[in-house]
Formats: sequence, structure tokens, C-alpha cells
Amino acid sequence: MKMSKKSLIQLASVAALLLVAVVFGHCAPSAPQRAKSMTPVSDVAIAAQKTYVAPGDLDEYYLFSSGGHSGQVYVYGVPSMRHLSTIPVFTPYPATGYGFDDDSKKMLGGLTWGDVHHPSLSETKGDYDGRWLFVNEMNGRLARIDLRDFKTKQILGPIPNISGNHASAFVTPNTEYSMMASRFSIPIPKGTAVDVDKYASLYKGVVAGIKIDPQSGTMSLGFEILLPPFDWDLGDAGKLASDGWMFLTAYNSERATGKLEVTSTQRDRDYIAAINWRDAEKAAAEGKGDLIGGVKVLDPAKVPGLVYLMPCGKSPHGVDVSPDGKYVVGSGKLQGVTTVFNFEKIATAIRNKDFTGDEDGIPVLKYESIKDAEVPVGLGPLHTQFGPDGFAYTSLFVDSAIAKWKLGTWEVVDKVPMSYSIGHLCAAEGDTVSPDGKWLVGLNKLSHGRHLPVGPSQPESSQLVDITEEKMKLVYDAFTEPEPHYAQMIKADKVHPIEVYPKEENKHPLAIWDVKDAGLTRSGDKVTVKMVAVRSTLTPTAFEVKQGDTVTVALTNIEQTTDELHGFAILDYNINIVVDPGETKTVTFKVQNAGVFPYYCTNFCSALHQEMQGYLVVKPRG
Repeated sequence: MKMSKKSLIQLASVAALLLVAVVFGHCAPSAPQRAKSMTPVSDVAIAAQKTYVAPGDLDEYYLFSSGGHSGQVYVYGVPSMRHLSTIPVFTPYPATGYGFDDDSKKMLGGLTWGDVHHPSLSETKGDYDGRWLFVNEMNGRLARIDLRDFKTKQILGPIPNISGNHASAFVTPNTEYSMMASRFSIPIPKGTAVDVDKYASLYKGVVAGIKIDPQSGTMSLGFEILLPPFDWDLGDAGKLASDGWMFLTAYNSERATGKLEVTSTQRDRDYIAAINWRDAEKAAAEGKGDLIGGVKVLDPAKVPGLVYLMPCGKSPHGVDVSPDGKYVVGSGKLQGVTTVFNFEKIATAIRNKDFTGDEDGIPVLKYESIKDAEVPVGLGPLHTQFGPDGFAYTSLFVDSAIAKWKLGTWEVVDKVPMSYSIGHLCAAEGDTVSPDGKWLVGLNKLSHGRHLPVGPSQPESSQLVDITEEKMKLVYDAFTEPEPHYAQMIKADKVHPIEVYPKEENKHPLAIWDVKDAGLTRSGDKVTVKMVAVRSTLTPTAFEVKQGDTVTVALTNIEQTTDELHGFAILDYNINIVVDPGETKTVTFKVQNAGVFPYYCTNFCSALHQEMQGYLVVKPRG
């Protein structure tokens, strides 16, 4: 195929950027000498003092970081950067028994892995409210974590027609909706087989609005909107001036297939979609849409006004709305600038129908009519966060740095290097209407030997940056679990977790609170064992069943004392659950083999922890 001169120039520019990235990678700093530093002693002392949290003292912020393909969410304290907790979401986690008890196993369904990308804290009036954390994963699912007990309470999905739920889980300012969108456009409904050479016309993208109950947090499908066959990447909700809108980035507006690093980088610009989610909600309530995959899907060509396309620098990754909602910042990762769009200009262009064409019936807004500035932040801009003083902070993947720039003047005022290849970044309350400033965390894809060697599988790097002064200062290296994509940081005093489940709140039908009520009941070959865990006995201390029985053990931890967790494992049966104080969990299994199988408490609980054991006796059926 003969390429035009323009295409060759574009391809060369992309290749040049990629070459810069490679060269930077090969020129990465070599592993430092152990316990040595070239940093002046005074700077070391200041950094240590700012990040030091004395034994017994508490951090000022929680940092909730995605775990990527680990399927988990990791919780850190800031400024100490100490790992506080792992919240299992989409993957079994034996440390807490998640994925082994009946309820969590049911939530996971047939999938025991998930690629977690974008934690999103619940909001009230655009501020984090400390109630819930929503997190997406690529298999078309969305989870809700209750911050009252830091436990996953619901997994919704896979959602029909969504393929690769990457543009998620961004919530609206009063947690009305969380969004999800297809990274991979496919023929819909799922199960439709169409040759890839018909991608441009017969493959489709989809965005879904996931409705959230304001009292319980329960999620349900609200609406779906048909989109062109682009790759839908990241998003952010409008706020204040732009409330009622959701913005999503898309690359591959070429509708290309094959080697996308070449075929999808031909155009100068791709798109940010501006979606009027309030109008979508109204249209869905009126019953509009076509039935696809068992759900109604709104087509913007048939229901105009739902979606508009904003041209943005090629291959955009992040789109971020300023705290006042006036600016929409888009970052084309194959450019050296970040583009700032003015929402008032966007609204005017929509009102005046200032369009340059359309994509599948979706109007394309005129670029020159809606932008305010192209900010020369550096190479490989990905994602922007905000401070309380009109400053913005943009991560630069190719430059391995963070750029600080001023909203309104568009002046780049500072840069700080990252080690190494920063992806996203997270500022304290940086996605809200009232950012705190103070701290910025760079979520780096590589760490390049800034730690003791641990073999080929090296940890990820999260670096803490002090942004309280005119110049940013890197003050701490933390080596986090894989793979941090995105994070949000909330003031600790907004979160009010319990440490014990109050007895009066336990409504489980199999819960018991006295050892005299423990025991076994049988109905045919179904056996139910009500068990009590309390220091330092599992009651009953033995129970007998028959080979082939289906057994449900309902374990209640009757402790009402902080940190008195109990575990329950049966050897040879792949059973391991952990029950918090005041909690009841069930585990159901079929006994296949005759014999005697010890069970015991797996979670250290007292001086007589070792004595907390018993026996499952399985008699041959005959």
C-alpha cells in the first residue's frame, strides 16, 4: 500500500516519540548504591520530617490504589505511604477468606480474576463523602466497596454489550451514576460473529450509565448509548458549571485494525465525547432505544443531543475536569501539549450547531471554537490533577516527569522527574470541587532498581511529591503491589470505618450467639452445621457426616472486641474463611472422601490459638 506524504510524516512523528521513550528507558538511572544518597542532608531531613508518622500516630489521608491484573484494591496511608490493607474485589484472597465463603464466591461468579483500573470514591456535591468506593474491571463488571467495613458488597455484571470495561468507574457529583464503556468495539449483541474487515461499519462501542441507589449504594443498569467503533479509554464527570455531562476519551478514530501502533495513529486528532447523561436518563425513562442484547440501547443518531465529539490531540488518554467545572483538559499521549477546552464555549458551539461533520450521526464540534489553550507540558501527557490554587499537574509518560501549570495563564511553572515512566497521578482530593493540594502521588509503571533486587518481577513504583511550595519536591519512594493504574486520595476524617460488627446488626438467618445453640441438623443428604467461634474454641469441636453429603458450615464470631478475628479451615478441602467480630459467614461443600479431617482457626487470636481446632468425621455411606 502506497502511503501519502502526510501519512509518512505522521508515522515518522509517532516513531520519533516512541524512539524517545526507548532511549529514555535505556538511559534510566542505574541502581543506586545501598544506603547512600547524593541529596543534601538538610533536604533529606525535611523530607523525612514531612513524611514521618510516629508509631501510634495516624496518617492524614487514605490512598485507594487499583491493583490492575491482581484484581484487588490496595490501601495506603499518606504521607507515610505505608500499606494498610488489601481489599479483595475480583480475585480470591485467602488472607481474608474472600472467594471461599458462599457469598463472596457467588459475587465472583465464574470469573476468579479481574483487571482493576480506576477506583472512584462516592461524592456529594462534588466532594468525596467517604461512603463507598467503586471500581471497574475489564470483563464488563463494576464493584462497590463499602467504606464502613472496607469490604466488597456488590459486583454488577458482566453488563450486556460492554467489551473491555476500561472507561470506568467515574462517578457523577452526587453519585447518581458510575460510567462504563467499551475499550474494544465489537459487533453487538455479544455472540455476533462478523469478520474484522467489516470493523469500521459493523463494530460498535457502547457506554453504560450504572445507576446507584442514594441510600444503599446498590447498582443497576440505567442506560446504554451506542457509540462509533473507537477504543474508549478514560473519563471524568462534569461538575458545577459542567454538571450533567460526562466526558470520555477515544483513540483509533481511524476505525483501524491490525497493528494499531501504526494504523490508529494516522490522524492528527482523535476525540473526547461529551455525553449529556441527564438527557440519556430521561430518554431511557421514556422507553426510547433499540433492544440489543436484552437491554434498550440509545442511538444518538435517532435521539439527537445525547453525544457530541470534541477533537483532541491524537491518542488521548486522560480527560479531566477542573474543580470549578469550567475547563475540560484532554491529553493526547502522542503530542507534546495538553489541550484545555472551555465548557462555556462547548455549550455555545452546541447551541449554534458549530459542527465540522459527524461520526455515525454524532456531531463533531469545531476544534477552534471550543479550545482555550494548548499547554506545552512535555512529551507523553497522560492525566491531569488539580490543586486548590488554580494549578494543574500533568503526568508525562515519555518525559518521566510531572509538569505543574497554571489554569488561565497556561504557563508551565515547574517539573519534577519521576522514576520511572509515570502513568497516572493522584492529588489529595484532586478529582473534587475542592482539592486539598499538599500531596501528589506519581503512579509509575517501572521502578528501575530503586530498591533491593527481588528478581525479574520488579515492584511498581509510587512516588510521593510535596506540592505545598512553589517548587515540587520528591520526598518518598514506595514500592506498591502490581499494577497501580489510578488512585484517589481522601481525607482520613471523612471515612468512618467500624472495627466490630454490632451484634444487633447481624440478621443472618444461621447466626447463633451462644455455644449451647451450636450443632448439626440434617435434611436428607443436606447437612447444616451452626458453629460458634470465640477464644479459644470452635464449637462444636467435632461433627460427623456421611460420604456424599452436602455440608453448609455457618460460622459466627461472637466476639465484640476489636481485632479478634477468627479463621476456619478444613484440611484437604480447599476451605479457608475468616470471620470478623460479630460476623457470620457460610461455606458449602460436598464431602467426597471418608476419613477424619481436622479443622482449625487460621487467624491468630489468643495465647491458646493453637488449641482452637476440631474434627470433621466422614463415615462411608453404605
